[in-house]
Amino acid sequence: MHDSLSIYAHVEREASKNIEENERECFKDAIVSSRSLNKGFVESSTLKNAIPEIAACIISASFHISVGLSMAYSAILIPHLEAADAELHATQEQTSWIASVVVVCAPLGAVLGGFLMETVGRLRTLQFGSIPCIAGWILIALSTNIPMLLAGRLLAGMATALATSPAIVYITEVARPELRGSMISFGPTLASFGMVLSYLKGAYMHWRIVAWLSIVYAVVPIILIELFVPESPVWLVAKGRHAEARKALEWLYKYEAKQGKVCAAEAQYTTITKENEIKLNEQRKSKHGGVSTKLRGFLKPTGWKPMMILFLLFSFQQFSGIYITLFYAVTWFQEVGSGVDAYVASILVGVTRFLCSMVNTWLLRRYKRRPLCIISSFGMALCMIVSGYFTYLIKEGDRSGYWVPVVCLLLYVCTSMVGMLTIPWTMTAELFPTEIRGIAHSISYSIANLLMFAALQSYRSLQDFLGGSYAVQWFFAGVSIGAAIFVWLLLPETHGKKLSEIEEYFHNNFLAAGAETKARKQRARRRQQSREKSPATQPLNPSKSKPVQNV
Repeated sequence: MHDSLSIYAHVEREASKNIEENERECFKDAIVSSRSLNKGFVESSTLKNAIPEIAACIISASFHISVGLSMAYSAILIPHLEAADAELHATQEQTSWIASVVVVCAPLGAVLGGFLMETVGRLRTLQFGSIPCIAGWILIALSTNIPMLLAGRLLAGMATALATSPAIVYITEVARPELRGSMISFGPTLASFGMVLSYLKGAYMHWRIVAWLSIVYAVVPIILIELFVPESPVWLVAKGRHAEARKALEWLYKYEAKQGKVCAAEAQYTTITKENEIKLNEQRKSKHGGVSTKLRGFLKPTGWKPMMILFLLFSFQQFSGIYITLFYAVTWFQEVGSGVDAYVASILVGVTRFLCSMVNTWLLRRYKRRPLCIISSFGMALCMIVSGYFTYLIKEGDRSGYWVPVVCLLLYVCTSMVGMLTIPWTMTAELFPTEIRGIAHSISYSIANLLMFAALQSYRSLQDFLGGSYAVQWFFAGVSIGAAIFVWLLLPETHGKKLSEIEEYFHNNFLAAGAETKARKQRARRRQQSREKSPATQPLNPSKSKPVQNV
């Protein structure tokens, strides 16, 4: 009898333990490691409900206009500097540095931004990032020599990383899952708008006047954020500023209906505090804290796998020519030899990019990331193959299709906006777990900018090595085909996924091809094991259970 009672108690303890574990895992799933609003707590968003979130996300992303201005500015500046009667004359080597130096300082800004985000907050870091941007544009506008121009470009480049990384992390933490992708894509959309402004002004204004006017787009975000946008509730909770976190959540979710007896803001506050407690408990259990914990996080599959995938993805992105054609837009059209006014063509490129970026916001919300990237890569490859062929004919003296390279570049911009230009940047905040997300985002952003610097610096060398503009275009086509293969093999799907699910993916997978099938089998196996372990499957009469030795 004593043995039977011991067996029954043992079974009861195991069943209780399993129930507790299942409840804990379900709760961790429910709160979404992304710190974003979960569908389990808030009903599907309507436009009215989401207005505060959308406004906060757009304002925090508004500094991206300055990013677009900085990126496109080299396209309108270089032709003036290389002209024979230039006010400030520069060689091709110097202009290649003027184009690329804007990204060489971005890694420093990104790493600095990563630490500032955790120290002073997401939005305060964004405001600090506007300061070097303003100083950079002033230096450019007052330049009397090439070193002053380079210094101004350096400061503008540091600001692009220092002020845009916090915006992406802020949006990731504030936007609910169904809005997260489209909200993050507002950054590239506003950057595209900045490019249009730069190309348009450059066609009709002196480059110094364009620099002076660009200061406005760095000042306005500081004012808007100070007046209207609340700090990230996740960061506020992590810093123990609970009253401010509640106030921020009440502003963000003031139009949400009550979920039963609890308002949406209160439900989300509970979610964030519980998640923060889990994170703190995990840190306490760790033998090493602080920096060592974060470094060890990069050695886990959830750290090194996404970092390696992003490095390869950005390598394909940069050397497929996406940013080279934007930074050298006017020079590109001049070297193709189509005869079309290069400044007008560059404005068309900017407008096309801006319009497509708005379509991309809709695409990111509706369609999966992997198919978009594959379609984008093959579309870019086709455009560059055709454009390279007609550029070769123009070089040989056949100008019957002089307009084709211009049309192909516009289509190339369209297809790049479908996926390969925007999706890699959105993934820098999606792929990493909570414990290292801020620093990992900054590191991956730094790597992307170093690769961009290498690609921009290599443009002139590629032309000399490959034999002309047409060969460079075919090189870009080859890299784009490689990008499509890479995405199919390795890039995980993140559309509609909670970040806790993405984290679980990296624990169990490396190859993305076939991962969905594997995941379905694992879920079915877990459900089966759960049914076998549940109390309902245990024998009602413990005396009929298999005897075990009572210790």
